[in-house]
Amino acid sequence: MADMEVVDRVKSWLSWSWTWYLWALWLFLVVLLIYLLRTPLRVYENMNIVAMFLNTLTPKFYVALTGTSSLISGLILIFEWWYFRKYGTSFIEQVSLNHLGPWLGGVENNNNGNNNTNNSQNNNQQSVPECKVWRNPLNLLRGAEYNRYTWVTGKEPLTYYDMNLSAQDHQTFFTCDTDHSRPTDELACVPSAVMQRAWRERNPQARIKAAHEALEKDPECATAYILLAEEEATTILETERLFKQALKVGEANYKKSQSTQHLGAHYEAIHRRDTNVCVYVRRRLAMCARKLGRVKEAVKMMRDLMKEFPMMSVLNIHENLIEALLELQAYADVQAVLAKYDDISLPKSATICYTAALLKARAVADKFSPEIASKRGLSTAEMNAVEAIHRAVEFNPHVPKYLLETKSLILPPEHLLKRGDSEAIAYAFFHLPHWKRVDGALNLLHCTWEGTFRMIPYPLEKGHLFYPYPSCTESADRELLPAFHEVSVYPKKELPFFILFTAGLCSVTALLALLTHQFPEPMGLVAKTFLNTITSPFNFLVEKLEGVLPSNLWHQLTRL
Repeated sequence: MADMEVVDRVKSWLSWSWTWYLWALWLFLVVLLIYLLRTPLRVYENMNIVAMFLNTLTPKFYVALTGTSSLISGLILIFEWWYFRKYGTSFIEQVSLNHLGPWLGGVENNNNGNNNTNNSQNNNQQSVPECKVWRNPLNLLRGAEYNRYTWVTGKEPLTYYDMNLSAQDHQTFFTCDTDHSRPTDELACVPSAVMQRAWRERNPQARIKAAHEALEKDPECATAYILLAEEEATTILETERLFKQALKVGEANYKKSQSTQHLGAHYEAIHRRDTNVCVYVRRRLAMCARKLGRVKEAVKMMRDLMKEFPMMSVLNIHENLIEALLELQAYADVQAVLAKYDDISLPKSATICYTAALLKARAVADKFSPEIASKRGLSTAEMNAVEAIHRAVEFNPHVPKYLLETKSLILPPEHLLKRGDSEAIAYAFFHLPHWKRVDGALNLLHCTWEGTFRMIPYPLEKGHLFYPYPSCTESADRELLPAFHEVSVYPKKELPFFILFTAGLCSVTALLALLTHQFPEPMGLVAKTFLNTITSPFNFLVEKLEGVLPSNLWHQLTRL
């Protein structure tokens, strides 16, 4: 917070500095114009005085002038570069739009202030769905996987923002309104209230302690077993054992609440919570079976779960099923799942798009050769595979670098942003072995994926098969991914004009200072020649005006 306050103060000071600088420059020009209009007959005398002043300047003055200019432009360049690296935009451009724009717009902005405010609010509301963060369907276990990574490397794989989103998810899944409606003295003794406090805890040890406290109050608290399985268990086997205990308790509560859900909204909320507990635990058990190598068992559990709870498709269990079927190399079953979920009316994901590309590439990848294809052209099957790859790359352009291993992978976050770097990491982390297993698939991807960018040269303005690429992915991914990971940015941002301008200004002024210091007399002659060249058109114009206009015209104009 202290760093942000310092940055805000620096930004405020610089914006006001630029504002006062522009006002002072404008005032100086106005005063100079009035002075010239009131004393037109003395222009030559003034110019002679200026010339005499310039002739008396020593080379040390030019050295100091150019050195100071180089220092100031260098400081501006450093700040601009830091601001661009941190926020992805130019500070001077931002200040120009926010402070100079209203001055230039003037009356129109004042008259339409309310409209602009409403439009900006509408734009913000429209941009929120683009940056919606989703729960990672294949998220790892904190105790058995994320914490082990921390113990080995000393790095935190999860950000506070990511863990805070998970805490909100757990409160939504595993609590209901009835937990808040009890008296305060009862809440201290109710396990659900203890667990509600546990989900809010920031410290992992405090969460685990609260879960044990809830089990002491009620050994049949399913959510306490869930928290211990997620965070305290250090092996997959121990995690599976705790989830089985949670499932035993959760199914009993589910059957009990199922028979009373029709009695009112109170009972319906309890049944909804018990349903969420059962679905979550069964899905986690299927993922544990997949991690332990019991893939067929995991596939059966996922199919049963999707059949029994078809309305829970928002959890994207089909993505877990696709990954498990690919591990079994059951490509026909994978195609059947894609036929159901790769629909134009359903939201897309990297798993859907890249799996479809993998299946089409599998049919031609083993015989594909770029040299032969360039001579005879692409066959129909090869064209379909290339189009599928282009479709997948347009949806998420970050994935190929991870699949081709030109960019290092990290542990996937617990939440992801569709079409962002976080989704690319989550997909490649689990699906890279499946691409390697298909002969020639990565070679086909390597030869064809960059052709997508020729089809969509302006991805932020217009898409080809999907909507234009959202511009908010970089900032959201920086919140989801750890600081030690270099976030992949698409499209690559060009350096702002003011960074290039200040870099050139700093270099030129530094070079002039050095030359003036080393060669004072030649550089002084060059400076005088340059100033005389600049002022000569003005002198010529004044001579012509005085020769054409009557001598008393300037006097009459100044009296108006």
